Amino acid sequence: MRPALALLLLLVPPVAAAQDFFTLKGHGGPVMDIAVAPDGRIATASFDNSVGLWTDGRPDWQDGHEAAVNAVLFAGDKLYSAGADFTLRRWPGGDVIGTHKGKVMDLAATPDLIASASWDGSIGLWPLDGGAPRRLTGHTSGVNAVAFSADGRRLYSAGSDGTLRLWDVTTGTEIQQLLRHGFGINRIVLNPGAGWLAYGAVDGVTRVIDAETGARITDFTLDRRPILALALSPDGGQLAVGDGEGYIMVIDTRDWRIARDFRATLRGPVWALAFSADGRNIHAAGLDDAMYSWPVATLDEHRQMTTGERSFLRDPAEMENGERQFQRKCSICHSLTPGSARRAGPTLHKLFGRPAGMVPDYLYSDTLAGSDIVWTEATIDALFDLGPDHYIPGSKMPMQRITSPDDRVDLIEFLRQATSTVEEKTR
Repeated sequence: MRPALALLLLLVPPVAAAQDFFTLKGHGGPVMDIAVAPDGRIATASFDNSVGLWTDGRPDWQDGHEAAVNAVLFAGDKLYSAGADFTLRRWPGGDVIGTHKGKVMDLAATPDLIASASWDGSIGLWPLDGGAPRRLTGHTSGVNAVAFSADGRRLYSAGSDGTLRLWDVTTGTEIQQLLRHGFGINRIVLNPGAGWLAYGAVDGVTRVIDAETGARITDFTLDRRPILALALSPDGGQLAVGDGEGYIMVIDTRDWRIARDFRATLRGPVWALAFSADGRNIHAAGLDDAMYSWPVATLDEHRQMTTGERSFLRDPAEMENGERQFQRKCSICHSLTPGSARRAGPTLHKLFGRPAGMVPDYLYSDTLAGSDIVWTEATIDALFDLGPDHYIPGSKMPMQRITSPDDRVDLIEFLRQATSTVEEKTR
């Protein structure tokens, strides 16, 4: 753990009892997924490339991913994660147990098997005993979600092609296409005991169907889109839905009614949802670098996620062009002040004249750690002219370009001013 952050986290109070409101803070980017272990431990996946494993409100950082972490899952006595670096990892240790050719968006498990959903259009099946992996193919575009049947013999999958499919895990063959939705399906939740499956889609549809036939049971579609998160309480009695407009809807599945409907944040989406191990609290995350937890019984009486003045949410008209380019392209990953603060990228403080790969509190890819690049006007211009994937192949930086030479000049001038020390600015 980084020393400054460790000191900060010692000041964070432990998590309160499950019936109280609490937050988990310490990530350096938005929290993308949440998992809860039977013993109450919480895992968070973040845009900052890390996994947080929280016990009594204190994190044990699991670092190793080389891009944003999209999914976390407890299975047996291990924690698994998957991310935009195409890998599936096991913790502690961070061993890579599977690799896709696209971002990995979701995970599901049986006692002896992990399934992964990837934007490469495939589903990976990874035996926990180290056996040979298999691939399920049939989706015509990215796979977003997977869920196993209770006996582990069948697997449900959903993707951006708008289909919900059922697979025979033993043979690796598709049993049937349960439905074809007109828009991409982002999330699914299966209640095998009750025989139903819920799905949430890009167009805001939230539906519950028969898990065997695909027949519609009920519909909770509201005028909000897209649906980004679904979670089922441990007893199966509550289904939580999170959307792109910041609402959390809690459905009572015993009589199929909306029990709670709460605007959790005034700005931005609800990316992730999970119930506490006892089902009393709902954990959620959005654009903040934190996870929030509310008692379900009083959900609409508690505070909202306090999405502050995130730089990428500022009005572009309020900024000069160079700052605007920074906020659009760089700000979510990089800080301008000393210390990388668990961001997805290293601090840009004192950037000019600095050799690449030299910030001590950041875990670099091997490509940058061994690079001979020195950051100057010329190298920064080339980075955004060609794009990081071409200028530094194999780096963690996302694929992006600034095609206008004038925009690159303005960005470089902004960085020169914003990343300098007081002494440098006065020379």
